[in-house]
Amino acid sequence: MDDLVLNVDFAAPERRPKKEPGNLKHQRFVRRRRELERRGVLRQKQLPAAPGGPRRVPGRRPRRTGGAPGKPRSGQPRSCPKENGPAAAPRCAPLSRNGPTGTDASVKNKGKSRGTARGSASAVGVLPAPQNDSTRASALAKTQGKGRGAPRGAPKTDSVPPAPSKLLAMDCEMVGTGPGGRTSSLARCSIVTYEGDVVYDQYVRPEAPIVDYRTRWSGILPRHMANAVPFRRAQQEVLRVLAGKVVVGHAIHNDFKALHYSHPKALTRDTSQIPLLNRRGGFPENVSISLKRLTKALLNQDIQVGKKGHSSVEDARATMELYKVVEEEWEQHLRQNPEQE
Repeated sequence: MDDLVLNVDFAAPERRPKKEPGNLKHQRFVRRRRELERRGVLRQKQLPAAPGGPRRVPGRRPRRTGGAPGKPRSGQPRSCPKENGPAAAPRCAPLSRNGPTGTDASVKNKGKSRGTARGSASAVGVLPAPQNDSTRASALAKTQGKGRGAPRGAPKTDSVPPAPSKLLAMDCEMVGTGPGGRTSSLARCSIVTYEGDVVYDQYVRPEAPIVDYRTRWSGILPRHMANAVPFRRAQQEVLRVLAGKVVVGHAIHNDFKALHYSHPKALTRDTSQIPLLNRRGGFPENVSISLKRLTKALLNQDIQVGKKGHSSVEDARATMELYKVVEEEWEQHLRQNPEQE
């Protein structure tokens, strides 16, 4: 009979490592969560609040506890008295044995996390201070002004006509330089105020030799060049006078060209380009009429007469008087049509 050999290991078996139950804080959290689930408080917090109070969980009957009739249970909101107004709100806060629950608890936690009284007040929903009609109207006006703004293309109502002290009239006389005297060069410049007072009147010596004095039209003679101001100095003086002013002139682009200068279009009034003047004088609106004819028709004055030539002071004063005839209408037209300035 064969021997039966048994291989038995009497050593203690190795135990599997137990899972760590977690730290004490986690254990307390789990116990607290299970207690809240057993009471039904945790499920009520997760549901949205109903207008009349907490919503009932389908299939679950509310627990009844003994106590005096009318006394609210712990964790359940007590009934609100039938009162109107904000005075009833503090009395309807839900009470609990462990402190506020539901919405109040979240509000309290928010206030603690922010660390400011203002944050908690805004979370609770403090009612704003009452506003009277004037305050409400002013706030509405500010909101409408910021949101809507002024419509595009609307005429500027705050624009005012230029003051008389800002208005100047200028006229220049030219002589011929260059080949054949065909280049117009500045030989005299005159500037007058709104009232006709002379601000600047100087003979100017051109940089190039004078070929044709054009005395019949310019009134310039060789003797006028003896004490004439050099062109560069005269240019600086004239531009200093015109800076920031509204300049009135007849075909004034020719005068600016002789000065080698370009004045802002919004500060320029050219009487040869004002249709109102032509209409008042009985001339076609789209035709440039000479200063002499406009002055005779509208002011009943004769200028540029005789064989001594023109006077730039006289022409500048006549130009300012023509501008005054249609000043209000023309400035109003420019305010309503700023692109025509």
